[in-house]
Amino acid sequence: MSTADPAPNPHATAEQVAAARHDRKLANVLYHDWEAGTYDEKWSISYDERCIRYAADRFRLAAGEAGWPYGRALELGSGTGFFLLNLMQAGVASTGSVTDLSPGMVQAALRNAEHLGLDVDGRVADAERIPYDDDTFDLVVGHAVLHHIPDVELALREVLRVLRPGGRFVFAGEPTKIGDFYARRLGALTWRAVTTVTKLPPLQGWRRPQEELDSSSRAAALEAVVDIHVFDPAALEATARRAGGRDVRVATEELTAAMLGWPVRTFEAAVPPGKLGLGWAMFAYRSWQRLSWLDANVLARVVPRGWFYNALVTGTK
Repeated sequence: MSTADPAPNPHATAEQVAAARHDRKLANVLYHDWEAGTYDEKWSISYDERCIRYAADRFRLAAGEAGWPYGRALELGSGTGFFLLNLMQAGVASTGSVTDLSPGMVQAALRNAEHLGLDVDGRVADAERIPYDDDTFDLVVGHAVLHHIPDVELALREVLRVLRPGGRFVFAGEPTKIGDFYARRLGALTWRAVTTVTKLPPLQGWRRPQEELDSSSRAAALEAVVDIHVFDPAALEATARRAGGRDVRVATEELTAAMLGWPVRTFEAAVPPGKLGLGWAMFAYRSWQRLSWLDANVLARVVPRGWFYNALVTGTK
């Protein structure tokens, strides 16, 4: 990242949160700078076999294995680099570039890439104006990013501009309309239940300090602002085609797995770090694996794709 890039701001004030309600891009910068230092822990992100397999499986679901390894790949809205860095470790791409609107996230992604010994550069960038030349990349990927971008079609046009002819884009982890409806409500109910019950004297060791809970509430308020879109699978396909994509396809995944995952993550965010231990982590992960198998092998055959939580879109130039 060049020295001209803005510095991250890890602590948003209440006044900044109020201002961000009227400026989606400011909200994204504040929220993701704020979360950059703890984002991997919050979302159970790692760069080991567990998340390498997860990232590669998402890519396979969307686009299959043809074309591996791609030469140069770009991650749009990279966050800490979860998707691209794990895809590179899985052999999907050889070299990479990370971009994000948040300086803090770009710094975190580059630190992670350096630690992993991966050939990655990074820039602070707006997804609607990608700062690379035409025909630069063989692959553009993103995870949970399209729903943060005000003009999704414009961003996809930029993606196709920087792709080489025949190049592919893959975006995963995008919330569907129905999935977002039940996930947010399950998360809110879990947060209210945990923060209420842990006020009881026998459970106060399970309660984070009030200052941390207040900080989490402000982060949640920003999160509600930065999450701009939810998607209907057919409409997302149409948007990608209007942008110029060919062979566009949207797949969906996680129904029962999301109904477990959102309360689990919310519960983990509400209790003190380290309180739950390895046993809880393995229970949560294995339960998610089993429910994901059920979703993919049974429910996907009978349940409309729009009912699943995650949408994945792919296409070519």
